[in-house]
Amino acid sequence: MTPHSNTTQPVTALDSDVTLRSPGDLADALPYLLGYHPEDCIVIAGLYGARGRVIGRIRAALPADPAEWPLQADALAAALVSGGPVGPEPLTGAVVYLCPNADDPGTAREGMERLRPLAQLLRTACGAREIPVCEALFITDRRFWSYLCVRGGCCDADGTPLPEAGSTELAAASAVSGIRVQGTQRELEGRLRPLRGAAAARQIRELDAAARTLMPRLLGPEAAAVRQETLELARRLVSRLRRAPGPALVPAQRTAGGDHEQRPEKDRPARPDDRDDALITSDEAARMILGLQDLTLRDTLAEWMEGPDAAPALRLWRALARRCVAAYEGHAAPPLTLAGWVSWCAGDTVGARIALMKALETDPEYLFAALLHQAMNEGMDPEPLRRCMRGQRSVPRL
Repeated sequence: MTPHSNTTQPVTALDSDVTLRSPGDLADALPYLLGYHPEDCIVIAGLYGARGRVIGRIRAALPADPAEWPLQADALAAALVSGGPVGPEPLTGAVVYLCPNADDPGTAREGMERLRPLAQLLRTACGAREIPVCEALFITDRRFWSYLCVRGGCCDADGTPLPEAGSTELAAASAVSGIRVQGTQRELEGRLRPLRGAAAARQIRELDAAARTLMPRLLGPEAAAVRQETLELARRLVSRLRRAPGPALVPAQRTAGGDHEQRPEKDRPARPDDRDDALITSDEAARMILGLQDLTLRDTLAEWMEGPDAAPALRLWRALARRCVAAYEGHAAPPLTLAGWVSWCAGDTVGARIALMKALETDPEYLFAALLHQAMNEGMDPEPLRRCMRGQRSVPRL
């Protein structure tokens, strides 16, 4: 660490031999620890053992109201400690990261100063549990500030530039290990965000029409028939998506005013998933969204987590989540959970976490999402769940 940090112990990242010796190293490591560039959040990295291995991570949204900061700081410190030791190594320290919303008003330095009390609260809450915070960083727009810098003239008032992307030892080690940064948090969440504009208006009309015809059937003696119809529709849509090329993984473009989706449709740049959206009609999406509210059908479709069906099924679940608009946004929990489940099975833990967190934001009581999210947080392997679902395939349930 540099002299302005309160520890001289180096930190070892990603359970590798890469040692992080400075605040710049720690700031550069954050996207590799998460798998994406975070925004509008607090991240606490737990350090374990005598070598200070970065193993446990906690992420939470930045509370907009400063009155919530003390409770949030205490809750995050408690969650870090409750995770306990990782294997034989005890929790010995922490690194705090504050990552603002890219669209926050004011300068980056003003944002850094605004969050300084929150950084101190997090340090105090961790310290009260005998977990020293060896560094607290504010990171935005490829620059960082250390809240622990106490030497005048040590750090640039306008922040310190991060190393050039991909140029560090950690970047090289991550590439060799197959760890990649998948873009910004906003770009990943944008793939699950409800449509807007004329497309949303069309979808609302079809959802209203489908609700009038399907809901009485789902709640009555025809429920089994509706399940079978929806399953057959899902098979047709997955087959259609399998024959079509997958979405081009290009980053979403922002307008000067913020979210790119606020542009008129004719002016909006193409998104990665536009082709998938064009392959599914509003009527088909409406029938699928309402049919997925049936837990029996959802569990049957959860079996499409591997083999040739997995990739097109994931594209379908993401597309359906985007079609849950306006008053129907609460219907997004099933497709979001299925997207998280398939992503986890495919080894995409970043995409899985984001989809499951969005599902729980939509419906905090959605049990399937809560169980999957807990299993991921506890480091479980999805294979035992996959084996269970493979065994259920031969059992007729519809």
